[in-house]
Amino acid sequence: MAAETRFDVPGMKCGGCVAKVQETLKSLPGVSDVSVDLTTKTAIVRGEVRPGDVEAALSGAGYPAVAKT
Repeated sequence: MAAETRFDVPGMKCGGCVAKVQETLKSLPGVSDVSVDLTTKTAIVRGEVRPGDVEAALSGAGYPAVAKT
């Protein structure tokens, strides 16, 4: 079973932001599924990927994120 980690992504403002976050996350090795919610400004990542790698990728795409514990 793949791990699931939730991230706060406060910089998302519109549907275009959601699409960019999804695209960025799906391109990471080890990610099996992504769910992004604009209303709560969160992303759920499933797969074998380190939270730090997710945070770095999103920050590089212009959407700093923090893993929720």
